[in-house]
Amino acid sequence: MIELRPYLRLLATYRGRMLLGSVLVFATIAAGVGLLALSGWFITATGVTALALAAGIQAQLDIYIPGAGIRFFALGRTAARYIERVQNHDTVLRLLADLRQRVFARLTVLDPAALARFRNALVLNRLTADIDALDSLYLRCLAPPAAAVLAVLGVAGLLALIAPAAGLAVGAVLFVGAGVVTVAVAWPGTGIGERVARRTESARTQIVDLVRGLAELRAFGVVNRQQAAIERSDRALVAEQQRAAGLAAVGEAGMGLVVHLVMALALFLGLSLYTTETLSGPLAVLMPLAVLALLEGLAPVPGGLLQLGRARAAARRLNSQGAVEPTIREPHAPAPPPETNELTFDHVDAGRGEAPEPILRDFSLHLAEGEHVAVVGPSGCGKSTLADLAVRLLDPLRGEVRLGDTALPALAQATVQARVSYATQRNEIFADTIAANLLLARPEADDRALWYALEVVALADFVEGLDRGLDTWVGESGVRLSGGQARRLALARIVLRDASVVVLDEPLAGLDAATAAEVAARLKPWLRGRTALLLAHDTTALPTTDRVVELQ
Repeated sequence: MIELRPYLRLLATYRGRMLLGSVLVFATIAAGVGLLALSGWFITATGVTALALAAGIQAQLDIYIPGAGIRFFALGRTAARYIERVQNHDTVLRLLADLRQRVFARLTVLDPAALARFRNALVLNRLTADIDALDSLYLRCLAPPAAAVLAVLGVAGLLALIAPAAGLAVGAVLFVGAGVVTVAVAWPGTGIGERVARRTESARTQIVDLVRGLAELRAFGVVNRQQAAIERSDRALVAEQQRAAGLAAVGEAGMGLVVHLVMALALFLGLSLYTTETLSGPLAVLMPLAVLALLEGLAPVPGGLLQLGRARAAARRLNSQGAVEPTIREPHAPAPPPETNELTFDHVDAGRGEAPEPILRDFSLHLAEGEHVAVVGPSGCGKSTLADLAVRLLDPLRGEVRLGDTALPALAQATVQARVSYATQRNEIFADTIAANLLLARPEADDRALWYALEVVALADFVEGLDRGLDTWVGESGVRLSGGQARRLALARIVLRDASVVVLDEPLAGLDAATAAEVAARLKPWLRGRTALLLAHDTTALPTTDRVVELQ
């Protein structure tokens, strides 16, 4: 269970709320026991009193105190159940939100090289299904068993007050029987829960991959193959879920059998004591009914512990993801920000992943402050690698990259990010408004700054013509924008960022010739005074620069 320790420590931060929730679970069970036991006693006592009066025997029965007790337990059970549901689910939702924020925060500090270890679909599964699986850790694996144990102790103590030997016998048999059923279900159920978690992740991953790669799958005519694989995964998942549901049903039935057998034992002991006139008839009826009322608290325990396997599998995956360290390390004693904006690549060897050969070998390039340099070459020659080196998303294997006279590894990442803006080849557009997508670059920017950024990339007229202007929703991944508009929106973020050093990788990709020429003309004055590294396949896809470097 070592994989659950981090989450148990997180649960401990909510111990006050969880203790209250567990008390409410116990109060619900206790109220149910009180209601059934007292009702049975009251009905029996009323019948016995009526028979005595009918036989001419003087007898009396106070109906007000038991009647008030029955009403108290009935209303208390309803109120406790309602408050418990609200309290416990609110606590778990807070816990999951906290956990999801921690997992996401851990991902945000990872650089692209570290993030590349995870498929997008797997990261999505971690942030959704795996975290959601941990809600059962408290709701079904901790609180119900704890409340059930207290309830059994309470009923055994109640019966012990009436008949000490009977109370001890009932308590001992209940504990042994319930324990055997719980272990018999939970032991194989843990493995089933882990398999359900694995198959759920596999199915979700295949579905996400199908959606993300639908165009390519159609182009190669293999959509049916992928759909068939998803159907096989789905059938395997459903089979495991059916096994889990069957085992949970067996556990509930087994717990019901144990409770009813113990109830029969309590009835036998009560009637035995009644025949020896050691115990009154109403109390003899109270004993088995108090045991029967425990079924509400005991029945969910085996099925709830089936979720433990799924929670463990989810925790194991989250732990392995959290153990991944950034490949880019912050310096222990960061150097002060450099005074100049020169950018220098000094005899750099650089590669990606576990590639045996560097992509760049012994590469040197110096960009003077305010100089615009174009680096052109075919795909795979190292242009994007060069851009990643410039913003320290990648460290060189040999040599160094300097900003001013300071090597990038000696600077805090925040300093590099504040000084250098990077437009990658990807258009990272989020499901939000145009304004929200721009404000990612500079959250404090006003509307005037946003319109200026759009003007520089020749997008202002388009946005102005929209009904909602800057408040227009762009859809998931900018689906409501064309490829060229999404590219220009990404460039507008770079303009809004207003950094001193600019790295633009294929800045005019996806634009028609006329629009590309217009954007290039508008970028030229904005780039004046900034150090700019521009990368493309050839110079026709770039604004004019001071010089051109060609990579072979």
